[in-house]
Amino acid sequence: MNENNENEVNEIDEQELNRLMQVRMEKLKELQESGHDPFEITKYDRTEFSKQIKDNYAVYEGKDVSVAGRIMAKRIMGKASFCTIQDSTGKIQSYVSINDLGEESYKVFKTFDIGDIIGLKGFVFKTKTEEISIHAKEIVLLTKSLRDLPEKFHGLKDIDLRYRQRYVDLIVNPEVKETFLLRSKILKEIKNFFDNEGYLEVDTPILNTIAGGAAARPFITHHNTLDMDMYLRIANELYLKRLIVGGFDRVYEMGRMFRNEGMDIKHNPEFTNIEFYAAYQDYNDMMDISEKLIRNVAQKVLGTGKINYQGTDIDLESPWRRVTMIDAIREVTGVDFNTINTDEEAIFIAKEKGVELEDSKKTRGYIINSFFEEFVEETLIQPTFICDYPVEVSPLTKRKPSDKRLVERFELFIDGREYGNAYSELNDPVDQRARFVEQLKQRDAGDDEANMMDEDFCMAIEYGMPPTGGMGIGIDRLIMLLTNSASIRDVILFPTMKPIL
Repeated sequence: MNENNENEVNEIDEQELNRLMQVRMEKLKELQESGHDPFEITKYDRTEFSKQIKDNYAVYEGKDVSVAGRIMAKRIMGKASFCTIQDSTGKIQSYVSINDLGEESYKVFKTFDIGDIIGLKGFVFKTKTEEISIHAKEIVLLTKSLRDLPEKFHGLKDIDLRYRQRYVDLIVNPEVKETFLLRSKILKEIKNFFDNEGYLEVDTPILNTIAGGAAARPFITHHNTLDMDMYLRIANELYLKRLIVGGFDRVYEMGRMFRNEGMDIKHNPEFTNIEFYAAYQDYNDMMDISEKLIRNVAQKVLGTGKINYQGTDIDLESPWRRVTMIDAIREVTGVDFNTINTDEEAIFIAKEKGVELEDSKKTRGYIINSFFEEFVEETLIQPTFICDYPVEVSPLTKRKPSDKRLVERFELFIDGREYGNAYSELNDPVDQRARFVEQLKQRDAGDDEANMMDEDFCMAIEYGMPPTGGMGIGIDRLIMLLTNSASIRDVILFPTMKPIL
């Protein structure tokens, strides 16, 4: 279809929508003029939900109930009709007859449209086809829907519309609602897990004077009273570590982060993240607890740790592999950076393998990281901890005593994607300041994702921070995995979208 034809179809569709909406507006006007304005009703006493009734028919058979919901189907058959209403728990059918409602009420009922919200009272029974239903004795219109519900609200051509109009998506696609019900359960189980492990849930600022704790581009806003620019947080790491300095041994925070970066199936500008920190622990302890956390949550919400994600079987139950970044690169590419000790050697092998390098990042450490991202990440299907990163890409992490060029850091990968990032936290204030200075050089060289200098954080750890393990996990990605969702937009109720002009 060419653009002109598509525009013509859109114009016809819009005209039809306007016509149908006008018909509904006229029905509303008639109701209002006859003294039946649904928008004057402020409350409806509902006693049961559809799922309650259907799951416990033996209890409800013959019993009077009061339900409320949206009309999703309707069949008018002379003096008797059927309609299906949908509430927050599911759908249930109702039998409606002129003998029960009376002539006037039945006449009004026949004018109701798909999408209208009604309250319905009657007794529970089974039809001849054994369908659990409600024999209506009273129906009241609670809300008049002025727009037609689409018959089909899914498929590739409607994908953007589903995200933009999530409220309609939730009405007509029950599986979407199930995803978000499962999301809520996952979030609760994560919090329960950390509460039971002795972690304290805390709140830290979303508006920051410095964008710190991660390598990311921030959103900038302005505080009028203070007349100063501020940043929406890209991470809560530095505040949580201040609390470790202050004497809290175990803390966690789950909440929104904001990064002014690209958007794809794995990234949304605002996303949910959890970070947790434990004094007197290291990155090995963080591997233990993160593996335990994700396995526990999967068992609680799915009943199993063996799942299928987009056609790939994932085993969360078996012990997760732990391998160094250098060893993982060697396994995939044959290049062993344990034998490459200078920047010049690393640059030579990068050119040989076709790895592109930025002028400011032509060091052995940056090249190791580039090799990993280009050749290894996508091969990590089963849960894998990639350990011991170059110091250049880890400005907040403690160095490995056995090799000062590396740090005690790991990232968790599943199905070729990163799910979490963890450190043995850097608590040497002199080293920390030096690394911030190095990050400033990267910013001056044009890297606007490099860390800013945080003088107050440096001051905090000068008072002394105990050895600490810390980790952050991308909650939306974890929910994608556990709900078998292809895109991050499928697990965020209202993902960021460009406005339609």
